[in-house]
Amino acid sequence: MPAQSFRQLQQQLSADVDDVTAAADAWDVLVVPSLNLDAQQIKLVTGVHHYEERQLFELIRLRQPKARMVFVSSKLLPELVVDSVLELLPGVPISHARQRLKLFDTDDASPRPLAEKLLERPRLLQRIRQSLRLERSFISCFNVGALERDLSEALQLPLLGTDPALAWWGTKAGSRELFRRCALPHPDGSPLVQGFSDLVEACLELVGRQPRLKRAVVKLNEGFSGEGNGPLELDALQLEDCSESERRSRLQVALERLPMPASDWRALLQQQGALVEAWLSGGEELSSPSVQGMIHPGGRVEVLSTHEQLLGGPSGQTYLGCQFPAREAYRRDLQRWGQAVGAELAGLGALDHFSVDGLARRIGGDWDLQAIEVNLRKGGTTHPMQALRYLSNGSLCQDSGRFLSPTGSELHYKATDNLSDPRMQGLLPMDLIDLVAGAGLHYDALSESGSVFHLLGCLSEHGKLGMTCIGRSAAEAEQVYARTKAELLDRR
Repeated sequence: MPAQSFRQLQQQLSADVDDVTAAADAWDVLVVPSLNLDAQQIKLVTGVHHYEERQLFELIRLRQPKARMVFVSSKLLPELVVDSVLELLPGVPISHARQRLKLFDTDDASPRPLAEKLLERPRLLQRIRQSLRLERSFISCFNVGALERDLSEALQLPLLGTDPALAWWGTKAGSRELFRRCALPHPDGSPLVQGFSDLVEACLELVGRQPRLKRAVVKLNEGFSGEGNGPLELDALQLEDCSESERRSRLQVALERLPMPASDWRALLQQQGALVEAWLSGGEELSSPSVQGMIHPGGRVEVLSTHEQLLGGPSGQTYLGCQFPAREAYRRDLQRWGQAVGAELAGLGALDHFSVDGLARRIGGDWDLQAIEVNLRKGGTTHPMQALRYLSNGSLCQDSGRFLSPTGSELHYKATDNLSDPRMQGLLPMDLIDLVAGAGLHYDALSESGSVFHLLGCLSEHGKLGMTCIGRSAAEAEQVYARTKAELLDRR
């Protein structure tokens, strides 16, 4: 039988691939948590290969007694790291889940996409194929690029993810086009440019439209987590009373000094392009909400969650964590955004997870909500919701946006990928479990509150950790977060 193309393989997927109910005829899942992003931006992420551990929460699919999974990582995962997830399975013994789980690794910690490492190891690929039911298996990745597409074709397994031929719709310029198509409000900005002089002209045109604009943001077209964004301070340039030539000169100098996290951003500008947007400010309060969705095979769009994103870093735009759910004042608007953008993406042929990030400004008693960007992949808000969904066996109320457990409790959480402190260096995963369990802070299904962890591989070397802190109210989730953080940082 001739080899099938990526698109032909995807046509084998049916709408039940994500069904983890007990009665379902479960699919085998090959989890390849490949972080396929720009090599320079990958280098900005501390302990980057440990980010593969975020997808360990997919192990919770094994609560379905017939489900089987193969999980591949760059380096061998410690048993404690794996068991810390398996022990959260409701009603399933760890031994039973272990029998249905196979772990493989490439023994390669280099900062490259995992898919690239796998493609270099054909014998390993053959062993992986032999462990799966080829007629009812699919691949789950963090994000999908050319390497992941090639891996799908090499294994002859369908991949549940958006075809990289559609990747443009997840860029900054593609996002703005989607917002125009869906009639979503979004900031004033420029078209995509790919040269420094063109970027200067784009900034000049933006200032011409908004002469009193105090700040703008330059965005590399394929930047992620805010690492490709650089703030352009306009207020200090005093452009209002300048001639056009003087404005151009001052903007050029300011752009030459732009504090972009990627030091070689001007080379990236030529490779992938960039645009400039007005920086939204004003109002009595600002927040950065988002909505997450899923496009199922067949085109059905499901809104999975809304969040308040917690941002920081030098530019104030680096993703640090999130709180679920988003504010009730604009939660339903976010859900409508998710349905509209998801429907547009489904029509283009996209699959699996996507999200829409926004910015909200409270002006008097009203909130102004603006769309900022679309992500065509799993993200930092994906695994906390997966954890909550599988741990509690609850579901999102599509009308209210609240998450309800089977007992009727409304559940909330605060999560982070980036709890980072030198005081945690040298702390082993076993030490972490001992500390948290001893303080009664580990997630407990009966109380429906507590903390669960990821990125445990970063802990000892980098003093860095990810965690999701669950409670039956926003205040309780915040309290669990604060107590867990204090237990880890203030230990004696």
